[in-house]
Amino acid sequence: MKYGSYFRTIPKRKCEAPTFHGGPLELAKNQNIKMFVFSVPSHYDWRRTRSTLCLKDAMRYPTTELWQLPRRLRTLVEDELNDGEKIVWIGQPISTRFAMGSIPAVLFGIPWTAFALFWVCAAAQFQIPDFKEGFDWFPLFGIPFVLIGFALLSTPFWMMRKAWKTVYVLTTSRAILFDGGFSTTIRSFRPDRMLDLHRKQRADGSGDLIFERTLFHDNESGRQTVDHGFLAIPDVKAVEDLVCRLVEASANKEA
Repeated sequence: MKYGSYFRTIPKRKCEAPTFHGGPLELAKNQNIKMFVFSVPSHYDWRRTRSTLCLKDAMRYPTTELWQLPRRLRTLVEDELNDGEKIVWIGQPISTRFAMGSIPAVLFGIPWTAFALFWVCAAAQFQIPDFKEGFDWFPLFGIPFVLIGFALLSTPFWMMRKAWKTVYVLTTSRAILFDGGFSTTIRSFRPDRMLDLHRKQRADGSGDLIFERTLFHDNESGRQTVDHGFLAIPDVKAVEDLVCRLVEASANKEA
């Protein structure tokens, strides 16, 4: 295997794109960065490395470059695009913001888990079982409730994992949602379905751009709503402007 030395620039600010000059990455001017040298295979895919490094912080800066996505998401986007359809904007949710929706589950899971652990210990009489004298199976009935509590407490991790596998794409003809998780759900919104936009914006400029709300009834908690759109994205106002331009262009084209 042939190896060569490459320079890799790592900006101090997370996921700030280094400057490209031909093949290797070179030192960008006027940037406060660190640099180190190491040996890698000459055919190494720098783009895949950068997309992996930036994955957990999402794509904080909107882009039209597919290579900034992880390979699996990049393949999904390429397969979904139609002939002549061009990308206007690509983004991923901010994982920490995306996971904030799981706070109620965590708050509920804290007392649930504490009580389940207390019940198991009380059933075992707060003693370590002595297997020589036989084993009492009764405390094991509380184990499923303990596992449910751990699942509730780990909800933020699963939400962040979903955010890392989710990508939003705005093209010249539609908005596409690739909702990740154990499987990927793909939804497309044509301009005629984006006439009534809702924007939730936070102090830092991030927020949700909602295209559609689905109502359903839950037997336990009653009426529930699910928002579909670009959720937990940075600079949500700028993305809304791009969507409005798409809607206006489509209306003018039909007229």
